[in-house]
Amino acid sequence: MLYLDTVIKLVLGLLALLVVTRLLGKKEMGQFTPFDFVYALILGALLEESLYDDKISVFQMLFAVLVWGILIYLVEVLAVKSTPFRKIIKGEPSIIVKDGRLDVLAMKKNHIEMEQLRTMMREQGVFSLSEVRDLYLEPGGTISIKKHAKMEPPTAEALNIGVDDEAPSILLIDEGKIKKENLQNAGKSNEWLQDALKREGYPLISDIYVAEWSPTNGFFIKTYEDYNG
Repeated sequence: MLYLDTVIKLVLGLLALLVVTRLLGKKEMGQFTPFDFVYALILGALLEESLYDDKISVFQMLFAVLVWGILIYLVEVLAVKSTPFRKIIKGEPSIIVKDGRLDVLAMKKNHIEMEQLRTMMREQGVFSLSEVRDLYLEPGGTISIKKHAKMEPPTAEALNIGVDDEAPSILLIDEGKIKKENLQNAGKSNEWLQDALKREGYPLISDIYVAEWSPTNGFFIKTYEDYNG
């Protein structure tokens, strides 16, 4: 019975974690603020404690996770609706470099050393402060950089070159199987895909390892034979 209780807690705990994680929104780990990290940590601690303590029932574990999840949700809603509350809970960006001038006080306030700042810059392909016009330290601890115009590569507009915008590619076939949801999102049907592939010289979908398509560039197709032959 003890083992069964552990299995049930693990399964329900995993489901609860997935639900609460969704409440955080579509964030990467680098986008987590310190507050996000703290309540994710506490949530994990709640599950860990209930898992190894047989005095805590499954229902007590779920109740604790439910209450914590509701609190997280309320905080997220308030953070969206109230700017002052969001600044207190989530923080706000700090300007480390403005118009090419380094703010030493802002660095000290955020406990950042020069070599640490330079490391973060190098991770974004910037190797000297002389390239930086503006630099923001985001609430999640990452940096955003705007270079001086003279340090930026020339754009097609600056060179007066006409360049057509390219639509993003859509994965329509993966390992010989049609990605139906992607096909539907592209506004296309199975019949359209099969006819288009035949015109491209690929009558059998099962022979195709990967097929991407975009409205502007058309198909990019690789068969199993392309990779194995």
